[in-house]
Formats: sequence, C-alpha cells, structure tokens
Amino acid sequence: MSKSKSSAASSDPAYVPPPSHRVVSALIFGSRWLQLPLYLGLILAQCVYVFVFLKELWHLITHAMRFDEQQIMLGVLALIDVVMISNLLIMVIVGGYETFVSRLRLEGHPDQPEWLDHVNASVLKIKLAMAIVGISSIHLLKTFIEARTLGMPGAVNTAEGVMWQTIIHIVFILSAVGIAYVDRLGLADHKGH
Repeated sequence: MSKSKSSAASSDPAYVPPPSHRVVSALIFGSRWLQLPLYLGLILAQCVYVFVFLKELWHLITHAMRFDEQQIMLGVLALIDVVMISNLLIMVIVGGYETFVSRLRLEGHPDQPEWLDHVNASVLKIKLAMAIVGISSIHLLKTFIEARTLGMPGAVNTAEGVMWQTIIHIVFILSAVGIAYVDRLGLADHKGH
C-alpha cells in the first residue's frame, strides 16, 4: 500500500487498523505510565526539601540573637532558595504529569493552580527556565553578600568562583531568553498557518 493510501485509510473514520497495529499503539501510548515512578520520586524529594526548610528555619530562629544582619539575610536567602527549588519541583511534578502522563481532572477545584489551565510542554519549558534563573539569582545574591570576605582566610568563595557563578547565571538568562524566543517564533509560525 502506498503512503498516500495508508494515510487516507487511517484518516477514514470507518478504517479499522489490524490487531497488531492496535497492540503496538496501545503499548506505546501506555508507556507514558513509566514516568509515574519518576514523579513519585520527585514527591519524595519534595519531602526532603520540607525537612531542609524546617532545619534551616530552626537554625535561623535559634541563632537569631547571635547573628548579625548579614547572617540573618543569608539565612533568609537560604530559606527562599529552598522554597524556589520546591516550587520548581511542584512545576515539574504537576505540569509534567499533566502534560505527559494523564490529566489531573481538577476542573472546578478551588485550589487548582492558575498556570495549570494552559500548561503544555512549551509553557512548562519557559516556566522551568525562569525558575532556574530565579534560583541562580538567589545563589548569586548570596555570593555577592559574602563577597566582602574574598581573599580572607576561611572565605567561602574565591574571586574565580564568583566570576564563574556570574558567567553561569548569564548563560541561564540567555538560555531562558532563547527558549522564550524560539517558543514565540513557533507560535508566530503556528498562527501563520
């Protein structure tokens, strides 16, 4: 059968594919469920981040009287960092499951995240890229706050380390802009057709 006849047959509503085709199609479509353990694993990672957050918060509270302003600021930035990574996990878990595995069936649920209404692989990529830029920004801010100790004994960072962290952050920003630009080109091309 030629390619044009094959595509015409498959678009015909009365066409019934052979049993072997249906089995292969069902197997391929069902393979999406292999991602379920990955998303469940990310939920466990989320639990670890809740523990890390509570540990950091306890450390900040119990040492608040001894910490100076810079140490408190670094403690708060550490908490924000954990929250942003946790948000990234939620976006991957919920958005990835909804996009690649199965619908969550949340229509009408009062707690449904607003961004989930229009999630697809493209939107998810952009949201993840922006979350990574945000996390990188927090790390870079922490580094800049600690920069006054550069060159001193026991300094956490080196000048070269700060430079590389800044370069990597710029690469993350350029990557996010590139992803958004390519997505915009795809939308414009899609609207043109």
